[in-house]
Amino acid sequence: MKLTSLVRAARLGRVLRISAMVLAAASVAKADTTLRITMQTPLKSNFGQNLLVFQKELEKTSDIDVEIYDSAQLFRDKEVPEAIGRGAVEMGIASLTTYGGQIPAVDVFYMPFLFETEEKQATAVSPGGAVRQLLDDAILETGSRVLWWQTNGPVVLLSNDAPIVRPSDIVGKKVRVFGKTLGTWIAQVGGVPTVISGSEQFLAYQRGTVDVGMTGIGSIRSRSLWEVMDHVTLTNHANVEFVVVINEAFWQSLTNEQREKISAAARVAENEMRRAASALHRDILADAESHSMSVYQPTEDDLAAWREASNPVISDWASRLGDLGGKVLAAAQALK
Repeated sequence: MKLTSLVRAARLGRVLRISAMVLAAASVAKADTTLRITMQTPLKSNFGQNLLVFQKELEKTSDIDVEIYDSAQLFRDKEVPEAIGRGAVEMGIASLTTYGGQIPAVDVFYMPFLFETEEKQATAVSPGGAVRQLLDDAILETGSRVLWWQTNGPVVLLSNDAPIVRPSDIVGKKVRVFGKTLGTWIAQVGGVPTVISGSEQFLAYQRGTVDVGMTGIGSIRSRSLWEVMDHVTLTNHANVEFVVVINEAFWQSLTNEQREKISAAARVAENEMRRAASALHRDILADAESHSMSVYQPTEDDLAAWREASNPVISDWASRLGDLGGKVLAAAQALK
């Protein structure tokens, strides 16, 4: 074989080897760019369906794979903030109240009747809004970056045999709560607060561990709570908000393009959930009634009684606020 032919063959061999290395590296890079997301509720829930929107959008526009682990397969709800913060998993959905120990200001959403209208609540959690931005920044300091917020709707009370109409109906009864502030509220109105995680509440109602349930409207359907409770009272005294967070160190390891794609997919998911929230909540209540759950809408007199009994909770919380809590409360009270 002539020398020229040998050189050409050698060059071709190098090109093929380099091409193979590039393809292998690309394959490894793609395999390494995987977002594992932990969540508490079943994939059929509004949270799960919202994650599917995010997954579809992100996988359509990027080389990032998304894996969703639902029904607390990886972590229970109270474990999620710490797991994301230390990077045990890349992403997760966390109830805002699970950050209460580190960031007491998140309890602004559990101050009874502070956000009395759905419009005011939506403004409070809108991207770039003062209330939300203050809390997003505080969560970032725990090692997790907020990508978007999810709503589970206003908080309602569940019971059996009869609806909870006024504070007097709750006196002496054990009530499931999911945060310290809501526990303080229940104690203030005469009940006995019992902290039970979202994933454990069905069994708690079924076994009679508590007499009264407290949950976001969305959980009535996603957890089939009509099977263990037959009345829901629309007190709407607080709002259940969740945040979808990503480990900050992992976020910083991504390329600028990948971060842009994730942020864009997050905006699509958040817009879709907020757009559909009101109609979804009405649909859930209709579904509850079709499963023989009675829906009670408190009268103005009922709500006045609840507010009067609840006022000391906000006053006490305001008296103990630090700098961040003071700013968050002021931003909340400034909403129109």
